[in-house]
Amino acid sequence: MSNASGTGNKKNPVGNFFSVLGNGIKDIGVTFVSGDWKTKISYLVMGFGQIMRGQFLRGGMYLAVELLFIWFVTSFGGQYFAKLGTLGIVETTKKNRTTVYGDNSFLILLFGLLTVFFIIFLIVLWYMNIRDNKKQEEILKSGKTLPGNKADFLSLFDSNFDKTLLALPVAGVFAFTVLPIVFMICVAFTNYDATHQAPTKLFTWVGFENFRNLFSFGTGGFGSTFLSVLVWTLIWALLATFIDYFLGIAVAMLINKKGIKFKKFWRTCLVMTIAVPQFVSLLYVSKMFDSAGIINGTLMKLGIIQNAIPFWTDPTLAKITIVVVNIWIGIPYLMLMATGLLMNIPADLYESAKIDGATPWQMFRHITMPYMLFVTGPYLLTSYTGNLNNFNVIYLLTGGGPKSMTYTGGAGGTDLLVTWLYKMTINDTDYKMAAVIGIMVFVVTAVISLVVYQMLPSVKDEEGFQ
Repeated sequence: MSNASGTGNKKNPVGNFFSVLGNGIKDIGVTFVSGDWKTKISYLVMGFGQIMRGQFLRGGMYLAVELLFIWFVTSFGGQYFAKLGTLGIVETTKKNRTTVYGDNSFLILLFGLLTVFFIIFLIVLWYMNIRDNKKQEEILKSGKTLPGNKADFLSLFDSNFDKTLLALPVAGVFAFTVLPIVFMICVAFTNYDATHQAPTKLFTWVGFENFRNLFSFGTGGFGSTFLSVLVWTLIWALLATFIDYFLGIAVAMLINKKGIKFKKFWRTCLVMTIAVPQFVSLLYVSKMFDSAGIINGTLMKLGIIQNAIPFWTDPTLAKITIVVVNIWIGIPYLMLMATGLLMNIPADLYESAKIDGATPWQMFRHITMPYMLFVTGPYLLTSYTGNLNNFNVIYLLTGGGPKSMTYTGGAGGTDLLVTWLYKMTINDTDYKMAAVIGIMVFVVTAVISLVVYQMLPSVKDEEGFQ
């Protein structure tokens, strides 16, 4: 009964968020009504209550952040935040051969977002300041004394050391990960491209126009190109992951089989593929399969073919060649990983299976593969999502080509979403559509990762092989 009741009372994330928000607002009002004059002033001057109660270090930190915010908004961030709704209206002009710069939409968007984050951070810190004042009042009413400044300082390296240690990494993650991602998402809702290039030209908000264009199959729409590139991206990731996976396991089992000689030599030959940087090996392979490359040249000299095989100029053949080349690259990694895992399977399982009359195929199917899938399930997921964004193999072999006249937006016959995004940014400077494609890459990767993760044996049955 208790479990059923507990399950029934669980709230969805949205309802839980609004519940926490409502309780927080209520707490702010109650604290203001019941708090002393020091707490009330702290609603305007952060840290005032702490300073008046002798906690100068803690109160000084709150006050310093508030003063920093006021300085930032009044001298720098406020002017960009005020123009965030329009992204600028004053265009750059030329007068008497002199360029008079107007608004810079890029900087307005960037520093406007930075100001928004600063405001959110200050609101959170302001609420923490109020809660701290409330807690201090409760401590004093109970007859206890507040921690001194020395105790507050030492707590930064003791009870609160986790916060001290994570402060710099969190700031770095925000500056170099969160802010750029939010900026890219915002660019997807603007007309930022080659014809609206800051600082000489303004760009502005266009709502969901870019997303409608991406899914439009009409003239000038990206719908057919997006669908074709998306399907090839999913097929490529599936083939690149599972062909390498099963062949890697097969090669590892073959080399580890009793009676095979020179095992170290065979492993060394395969590992040599890993030792050579992909940048070098893939470019070399690209030239080998070229129309004037060594493979076509040799076959033509031997009289096997009359005309060069279009490895890179025929879209279908180019895709097949990419998958084959990726097998050569991927098998050594899987072979090394599978070699270690195969040695951990208890030999008693195989001996018992032989006694029961199991064939080698039955032992592989019911012992080897279940164990391998259980242990390597998370690796398969990360490998699949990695292949969805495998820029190196595609771009170094074909550059996304061959070009297709039927594809809108400069995409080629072997382009993945990530290489198409790169071309959009570098070649076409179509930043708005590149941002939209970047969002779609995230959506596709996130959905597949979440769905497949719930299906992994190691997630559904954690005790299965323990």
